[in-house]
Amino acid sequence: METLPDFWRTTTFHPLSVHFPIVLLLFAFLFKSISLFSTKETFKLGGSILLIAGTISAWIAIYTGNLADGIVSRKLCDPTVLKDHENFAFTTAWLFTAASVIDLFIHFKVLASLKKWINYLLILLLLGGTSCLFYVGHLGATLVYQQAAGVYTPSEHCEEF
Repeated sequence: METLPDFWRTTTFHPLSVHFPIVLLLFAFLFKSISLFSTKETFKLGGSILLIAGTISAWIAIYTGNLADGIVSRKLCDPTVLKDHENFAFTTAWLFTAASVIDLFIHFKVLASLKKWINYLLILLLLGGTSCLFYVGHLGATLVYQQAAGVYTPSEHCEEF
C-alpha cells in the first residue's frame, strides 16, 4: 500500500503563496482606477498599500515557483507551458514593481509637475500587469489541470486513503 506524500513539500509552497498577489494586485488595480474618479483619499492610500503588498507577494510567488520548477518540470508532457508561465510571471512582477515605484513617486510628490501624466502611466502599467496576471493564472491552471504539475495522483483504487 502506498502512503500519502507529506503536505509540506516544496511543490506546495507555490500554490500556497500565489493566491495572495492575485487578490492584492487585482484590488490594487481596482482601487487605483477608482481613485482617478474619486476625491476620497481612501482609494489612493488603499490602492498604494495593496499594490506594494501585492508586488512583494508576487516576488515571493516567483521564488516559490522557482523552488518547485526543478521538481515539476521533469514530469511535464509539455514543459514549454511552464517556461511561458515563468516568463510571464517575471513580466507581471516587473510591471507591478515599476507601478509601485511610480506610485511612490506620486506619494512623495517627486515630479509633481507631471502628476497627471504619471497617473496615466501608473494606470497603464497596472492594466498591463493585470492582463499579464490573468494570462499567468491561465498558464498556471493549464499546468495543474492539464498536466498535473505538482499534483499527487492517487493509486487506481485510492488505497492510500
